[in-house]
Amino acid sequence: MYSSSMADAPLVREPLHAPVAHLIRGGMIEGIHYGSVVVLGVDGEVQFQLGDIEAAFYPRSALKPVQAVAMARAGLPLDGELLSLTAASHSGEERHLAGTRRILALAGLTEDHLRNVPDMPYAPAVRDAWIREGRLPSRLAQNCSGKHAAMLYTCALNGWSLDDYLDPGHPLQQAIAEIVEDLTGQRIAQVTVDGCGAPLFSVSLHGLARAAARITTAAPGTPEARVADAMREHAEMASGSGRDVAALMRAVPGLVAKDGFEGVQVAALPDSRAVAVKIADGANRARVPVAAAALAWAGVDPELLTEFQGEALLGGGQAVGCVRPVRSLEPVVVSACA
Repeated sequence: MYSSSMADAPLVREPLHAPVAHLIRGGMIEGIHYGSVVVLGVDGEVQFQLGDIEAAFYPRSALKPVQAVAMARAGLPLDGELLSLTAASHSGEERHLAGTRRILALAGLTEDHLRNVPDMPYAPAVRDAWIREGRLPSRLAQNCSGKHAAMLYTCALNGWSLDDYLDPGHPLQQAIAEIVEDLTGQRIAQVTVDGCGAPLFSVSLHGLARAAARITTAAPGTPEARVADAMREHAEMASGSGRDVAALMRAVPGLVAKDGFEGVQVAALPDSRAVAVKIADGANRARVPVAAAALAWAGVDPELLTEFQGEALLGGGQAVGCVRPVRSLEPVVVSACA
C-alpha cells in the first residue's frame, strides 16, 4: 500500500495555499480562509487535494501521535489512558495532571524534572478556575506535560540523560526524528522549537496524513496500534472535556484524530483513509468545518459530522451566517448558512 523508500525532504517555500472556507454573513462572502487539504483513500493514494500538500510545514501538536509511537518503540510501557495522555494536548483538568504525575512516578521522577514551559491550563473554564483560586502557571498544567513526562520516562528506561532531553541531538529526539521520517515516508525538512520547548520537525501535509494512516492500520499489538487504541478509547485524555477533537473521535467509529496549533488537523480511519488540514491563518473556526468536510469527502457518513459544521456567526445575538468550506470540498453535503 505504501512505498518503503524514503522520499526527499519537502521543499521549504511559501506554501501555495488556496481558499478552503468562506466566511458567510447575510448570504454574502465576508471573508476567506486560505489553507491546504489532503484526503487519502484506502489504497494510500491522494483522492483529493486543495492548496499545497507537498510544501514543508510544521504539524505542531498534530505530530504527537507519531512522537508517542516513537517512545513506545523505544520501550515506553504505557497503554490506555496514560499512553493517550502521552499524545495529548490536554486541557489541564485534574485527571490530566494526575495522569502526568503517575507517569513521572513510574519513572521515579517529579514535576521538577519537567522542562516544558510553565503555563496555565489550556481549557478556558479550567484556566478561569485556576485564576479564581489564585493558582500560578506550572509545567504540570501546560498542555504538553503528558508528552514531556513520557519523554522523561523513556529516557530513564534507556539510561539516557534527563536534563537535556529536549536537545535535538539527544538520543530521545534522534529516535523520534527517525520515526517521524519512517511514518511520514520522507526526510525531515527543518527542525525548530515547538511552543512547549520540544523539537518540532517539519514535514509535508501529505506526509502527516500518511503517518496517521500508518498508525491506524498497524497490526494489533504494535506500538502504532497501541497508540491508536489508547487515543480512541481515551479520547478525553488526549484532549479534554468538550474539546472538538475528542467529540470527533466519539462521533466517527474507529477514527483517530489530533489537532495542532496554527490550524492543523489530522484524522485517520482503520482502513487507511486519512485527511490532513492546514488553515493558513491558524483559525480554529475554519479548522473544524474544513476537517469535517474532508472526512465527508473521504466517505464518512455526513450524518456523523453535523455537529462539526462550525459555529454560527452572530449579528445582534442572532445567527446570520457561518464558516462554510468551499464547494469543491463539499461534494457530499453543503452547510446551511444564513
